Amino acid sequence: MRLRNRIIVGFMMVILVPLLLFTAAFYGLSQTQARQQRKVLEQSSSEKVYDIAITESENSTVRVQLMVKDMLVTAFVILVFTAVAVGLWIYRSIAAPLVKLKKATQNIKEGNLDFVLEVEGTDEFAELCQDFEEMRKRLKESAEEKLVLDKESKELISNISHDLKTPITAVKGYVEGIMDGVADTPEKMDRYVRTIYNKTVEMDHLINELTFYSKIDTNRIPYTFSKLNVEDYFNDCAEELSLELETRGIELVYANYVERDVLVIADGEQIRRVIHNLISNAIKYMDKKKGIIQLRVKDVGDFIQVEVEDNGKGIATKDLAYIFDRFYRTDVSRNSSKGGSGIGLSIVRKIMEDHGGKVWATSREGIGTIMYFVLRKYQEVPIHE
Repeated sequence: MRLRNRIIVGFMMVILVPLLLFTAAFYGLSQTQARQQRKVLEQSSSEKVYDIAITESENSTVRVQLMVKDMLVTAFVILVFTAVAVGLWIYRSIAAPLVKLKKATQNIKEGNLDFVLEVEGTDEFAELCQDFEEMRKRLKESAEEKLVLDKESKELISNISHDLKTPITAVKGYVEGIMDGVADTPEKMDRYVRTIYNKTVEMDHLINELTFYSKIDTNRIPYTFSKLNVEDYFNDCAEELSLELETRGIELVYANYVERDVLVIADGEQIRRVIHNLISNAIKYMDKKKGIIQLRVKDVGDFIQVEVEDNGKGIATKDLAYIFDRFYRTDVSRNSSKGGSGIGLSIVRKIMEDHGGKVWATSREGIGTIMYFVLRKYQEVPIHE
């Protein structure tokens, strides 16, 4: 029952019960007096009036007075009990939730959010308790999210620090080798310079990932969507990747099975980032002397499907479902030179989701991995006149 209704009912009970009692008392008194008057009139009209009649009349008056007194006392007692009962009824409807709210407030003040505020009833205080419980749940969710974010931030800093240190150390070593004259032949000098270049590219890629990651967290990814010709766009990407992979001794095999006039609506820069992240992941886990990466573009109905296949060491089945999660690393020990901040593939998934596409992977350990992503084709809607 609503608190307003409780107060109205309680007020009506406190007012009506005494009125009913007093009404009943006065009605009974009036009836008794009327009966006595009739008796006196009957006795007065008779020929003889005896003393016993006078005595009976006096006794009747005394009985009436006692009855009135008893009724007044009874009415007073009932009134008191009614007021106490109504007061307790209203007090309990207010005090019980207030006690719960006070205890809940104290828990939150002490930083304890692991409790449940039980709610009973449908009045205003019950609604207040429900709102308070919802607030507690949201505070707990926010606190848990903050802990996760703090942990992820610390892990990101640790990963980036480790992964920057590795190429910096390598660059420093090769530069010292050049300065000390270790690279004493044109072939050695060329190899040293290529290695230094590759390491600086790795560092640049890590810094770009870190910058882009901060934009993901604040939902400030700068998308510029436009119509892209699939053949022209991926031909340019393949040409650029071929030059980069050649410096690493990895062969790129490119195939485009999409017709010449197929278009997609996408951000060319961000899709290029997706491809580079997938290629970087393939390079990172390449364990064959003759590394081969295949880039295939296929037509699959309303979508175009892009596949990046490598002949690296592959991904374990237990890890495959989590590789696109933020900071997830299959190389938990970090005792190898594989590097990686753990956010590259999560960036890929975020970009593809924002494009209305998706990304997934298949893999066989020791044989290689295939990464897939799809983009919806651009189709003009005919206008009917």
